[in-house]
Amino acid sequence: MMSMHDTAAQDAPSADSAELDAVLRQQRNAYERARSPSLIQRRKALRTLSRLLQDNRDAIVAALHSDFGHRSSDETRIAEIGATVANIEFARRHLAAWMRPRRRSTSMWFLPGANRVQAQPLGVVGIMAPWNYPINLAVSPLASALAAGNRAMIKMSEYTPASSQLLKQLLAQAFDQDQVAVFGGGPAESEHFSALPFDHLLFTGSTAVGRKVMAAAAANLTPLTLELGGKSPVIVASDYPMEEAASRVLWGKTTNAGQTCVAPDYVLVPQGRARDFVIWMSRHYRQRFPDGAQGQDYSSIIDQRNYQRLGQLVETAQSGGAEVVPLEPHTEALAAARKFPLTLILNPADDSRVMREEIFGPVLPVLEVPDVDHAVQRINAGERPLALYLFSHSEKIQQAVMKNTHAGGVTINDVMLQYLQVAQPFGGVGASGFGRYHGREGFETFSHMKAVFVQRGFGRFTGLKLLYPPYGPLSRRLISLMGG
Repeated sequence: MMSMHDTAAQDAPSADSAELDAVLRQQRNAYERARSPSLIQRRKALRTLSRLLQDNRDAIVAALHSDFGHRSSDETRIAEIGATVANIEFARRHLAAWMRPRRRSTSMWFLPGANRVQAQPLGVVGIMAPWNYPINLAVSPLASALAAGNRAMIKMSEYTPASSQLLKQLLAQAFDQDQVAVFGGGPAESEHFSALPFDHLLFTGSTAVGRKVMAAAAANLTPLTLELGGKSPVIVASDYPMEEAASRVLWGKTTNAGQTCVAPDYVLVPQGRARDFVIWMSRHYRQRFPDGAQGQDYSSIIDQRNYQRLGQLVETAQSGGAEVVPLEPHTEALAAARKFPLTLILNPADDSRVMREEIFGPVLPVLEVPDVDHAVQRINAGERPLALYLFSHSEKIQQAVMKNTHAGGVTINDVMLQYLQVAQPFGGVGASGFGRYHGREGFETFSHMKAVFVQRGFGRFTGLKLLYPPYGPLSRRLISLMGG
């Protein structure tokens, strides 16, 4: 995920170091007084969180529109509200089963004792949310944290001031500060926040900033979940209809104007098929956006710096010999609104910026490869991405790609849908992050899964007494049977 911005967003709710420290102490003290909220209390918190989003749809839509200059209201309702509510409600429905102690098998040597794993709240959780989906990427991990019985402090991006202020107000109305608190502020506050001694810290953002967060958290041995980004590839195999692949890639690359951590970053198509892909992308683009990027369904780039960055990616690729195909002309009116039309780049050089950097916008390299094996080799030559997309009806090809590539998550024959699966874990691998949330894995991420052994010997006797010294022939025979 990118984290490049201009200095326009200075009105986000700020917090100084002293306030952050004070709220952490307040939440820590509250946890000590009530270490494990009941199932009823946790469900009530989740229900409150769900209703909060649904009852304030219009305000959330307006806030995101203000932050972006133009944010499609329907995209906001889908991605910020609908997807988040789905995560919350799934946790609420399944919470009783997740909280229940889980029996584990017990080795015969320790019978009649019994094993179980018991989930315990960690305490106070920190959440650092980015600007691209500020509501979803703050509230979805918050839902996991509350389901696990924790208290939470949320650091919002300074580049979405309206959304940050709104979420701060809404959560303050619904939760006491010693349970949930929201903060703004810039790099200094983020640096201090990441160095606080949380019981767990979840960061969503760029790999470069993620490394800094990890270094700051290391001083306290704070456990981390890092949700980063990378260059998520698309493979279109020769057996899959190019028309359909283009349609689905277009949706993924234009949603929020490509400012999505799991958006397709580049496409690998069969040798000689790049032109077909361009033709179908152009047709679908005109159908999907009859008014072009100026229409209400096409979102703006977050700020001028990122808008210029995308232009530079295109210019440097073109100067390096790649063919650039904008799907509509770049006009002054679009530039004024920071609307960047979807632009395809055919066969850019491997060392070009557009192939080295996460794009995070509506610019899409399209490269031809001889076959799927070469596509896999190309992907494996880079860092492990947050997502990978494969278009193929062949089970053999599907299994080969799954076996021979690494990615945080995969969608086959579509894009980005792995993120929307509420029962599936979401997270990265390698440079795209580590740790998981969503669903049961989110509950477990923010819980201490405590191993408990209960000794159930008869009277004063347990089988292990045979292993107490002084050791004799019977003890040594038992040790041999145990493999020692």
